[in-house]
Formats: sequence, structure tokens, C-alpha cells
Amino acid sequence: MPVNQTPWEAEVVSKTQESRNIFSLDLRFTDPEVNANYFFKPGQFNMLYLYGIGEIPISIVSDPEHRHEFVHTIRAVGRVTRAMAQLEPGDTLGIRGPYGHGWPLESSIGRDILLITGGLGCAPAVSVINYIMQRRQQFGRLAIIQGVKHMDDLIWRERYERWMKQSDTQVLLAADVAGPGWSWHVGLVTELLSEVELDISQAVAMICGPEPMMSATAKQLINLGCDSSEIWLSMERNMQCAVGLCGHCQYGPDFVCKDGPVFRYDQLRTRLGIKGI
Repeated sequence: MPVNQTPWEAEVVSKTQESRNIFSLDLRFTDPEVNANYFFKPGQFNMLYLYGIGEIPISIVSDPEHRHEFVHTIRAVGRVTRAMAQLEPGDTLGIRGPYGHGWPLESSIGRDILLITGGLGCAPAVSVINYIMQRRQQFGRLAIIQGVKHMDDLIWRERYERWMKQSDTQVLLAADVAGPGWSWHVGLVTELLSEVELDISQAVAMICGPEPMMSATAKQLINLGCDSSEIWLSMERNMQCAVGLCGHCQYGPDFVCKDGPVFRYDQLRTRLGIKGI
């Protein structure tokens, strides 16, 4: 099915309040034909349109195998997202997508995967975890590292507890600021790389989160022997049209909406951290 340039109607099947200002919407297209033919890859995003309010790009966090109902996790920080936070099961919104290039999972079959995320940057990576867990025998070891600024920012705690019980799977969590009840690392997420129980030099690394964190993590991975062509980043920019026409998400010669949002690190290393790009 070709990508739609006008929104398809989707209904809210269920809603989960992940934290005070973060929620997840389980969506399904109201048109049975659209619902039957819709397909996405982990790392791609949809444009969510709320009638009369506006449109925003949001990553898909569910596994493609469950494409007939797909999930978006959203932080209520602006006019559109705060309005979406008021949606309840049975309400409708518009969907365009999916857009962009996702994670290189098909080419990573048989490899160890190192997944490093920061803050709500974990949302685009959750689709990777879901994908691997549904096809666990196709991949090697999986190391999941998640960092947050404050321990209260960590969502999906029950999922991390469930994932760490899976075979050949390691979960490491970090918080810059912690308190009573936090049994994990206190400090930067990059400080956990020394505890990873796989050969970093042979792994595929996938990173998403704040840009300074991704840049620092990629550099440390290279120092630990990971090849720059095996490091992948999910970038964020102001994506408005999703098809590379408006120019809002231009990143040097690339457009994050259509050339990304997932890029190989060696494609971006000279641009990361440069103001105005």
C-alpha cells in the first residue's frame, strides 16, 4: 500500500497513562482495507493529525507483526500533544504514514544488538525490542541500556523487568538523580558500557535520545572497538511535511523525515553538535 498524503481516520482502541505527562495510544484504522494493508518497519514514524488542532510526527513503538493495532507513545508538551492527551477510547484522529527509514534489523539477523537510549528517546527503540523479542531465535545477545535524568522519569518499569528475564538479554538502567528505591546505576548512561556482557566490537549499536548523549555514546563505542558503520542513530528535527518538501527538518544535505530518522553514525559524525544544522 502506498504512503498516504492525506490522513486516514484511526480510532483510539485503548489509552495507557505511562506517567504524569506521557501516554500511549493504541490505534486502529477505521477503514478495514487500510487496516489490512498497513505495514511499517521499526524506527519509522507516523504523522498524527488532530482535526482542527494540528499535526505532529510520532514514532511507532509496537511490533510490525501487530500492525492491525499500532501504538504511539507521546509526551504532552505542546498544543497538539496536550490536546491528544484528552483522547479516550472511541475517539478518532488522522494518520499519515509510515514515513522515513527505520532500524537495520533485517540486515542484523544473527548479530548481537546493543541498544542505548536516553529519556523518552527510548520510544523509537521500544519497537526494536518488541521486534527482537518476537523473533528471539534470529538474533544473538541483546543488551538494553536506558538512562533518564531523574528516576521518576523512567517509564515502562514492568517491561524492563520482564525483558531482563529473557534469555541472552541484559538490561542496565541509569539515572542522573536517584533516591530511595532506586537499585540501578546513578550517573551517565555511557558509564554503563563497561558492564555490557557482549563483544561491543562485533555488535550492532542502535542509539536514540538527546543529541549530545548520542554523540558521546557513539564516540565511546568507537573507543571500545565498535566500527562507526555499525552504529545507528535516530535523529529528531522539526518534521512538518514528512516528505522532504517544507525544509524544516533539513540536516545538512539530508532531510530527517525522508532520509532518516535513522542514520548511520559515519554519515553524520561531522555534523553532530554543530549549531544551526
